[in-house]
Amino acid sequence: MTALVFLGLDQVPAGVGPTVATVGMFDGVHRGHQALLRRVTEKAAAVDAVPAAVTFDRHPLEVLRPEAVPPLLSTLPERIELLGAAGMDLLLVLEFDYALSQVSADQFATRVLFDALGARAVVVGENFRFGNRAKGDVALLATLGVERGVEAVGVPLQADERGEAISSTRVRAELARGDVRAAGFSLGRPYAVTGPVVKGAGRGRALGVPTANVQVGERIALPAFGVYAGRVAIEHGQPVPAAINVGVSPQFDGEETRVEAYLLDFDGDLYGRELSVRFEHRLRGEQVFAGVDELVAKMREDIAETRRLLAGPTGS
Repeated sequence: MTALVFLGLDQVPAGVGPTVATVGMFDGVHRGHQALLRRVTEKAAAVDAVPAAVTFDRHPLEVLRPEAVPPLLSTLPERIELLGAAGMDLLLVLEFDYALSQVSADQFATRVLFDALGARAVVVGENFRFGNRAKGDVALLATLGVERGVEAVGVPLQADERGEAISSTRVRAELARGDVRAAGFSLGRPYAVTGPVVKGAGRGRALGVPTANVQVGERIALPAFGVYAGRVAIEHGQPVPAAINVGVSPQFDGEETRVEAYLLDFDGDLYGRELSVRFEHRLRGEQVFAGVDELVAKMREDIAETRRLLAGPTGS
């Protein structure tokens, strides 16, 4: 589903509501976010309103505590696409700058949610905080909404079978230890990174295993260094199986972190084309071998294992 996107409060036309609105960074749009967004769509259907989400162009910590900004699980375009797919018909993207960080919770709720979006209800996580000094919460939204007839709904955190909350922080930790299957469970889909194919050192082709060197944004989270089995979609096409390496090529004294994918049974020029690289299984950590022949033999084993693991349907 494609959402109607407004980049800035001044872009929202008068009378855009009524809506049922939610607010958040929604990094990764994981299963916890998805549960919240389902409540938004259900509430919107019940009151004949438009499901809407307010998000930010950057992580708030870039402004509030730059030294503490976490790696991101999704780019802004990816977030917009994921929020639309989760049922949001309207998206308002706000520039998170110093001025916005100084807006009080009362002012934010009034200007953005009640006035601009015409919210009939606001649905947020029960631990959600907003506004200057994070003074806004569900209780404040409920108080502010009383005289306007706006309902405030606090949604409990989504938990897994062990009762552990699903969060963006959890997904980052799963990726950091290379557990891409756990990250995929938390997200409700395989973790993926996207970027154009750029010129690499050309070693893969020289070794008989040509790889696509995918340029990923420096703020984007990557799985722990190692080799993975996954799938690669070329410019939103049908995903194909691939053996994927994340690391610095220590065999050749590399220093720059790279994401390189060997697409199984593919022959073609990928330079300049955008790839979405999906991580499904971890095969091994990054290694240094006694020689190039041993490295090539291991790469062949990785490819064979990738083919075995991904022998089923390619999925969507």
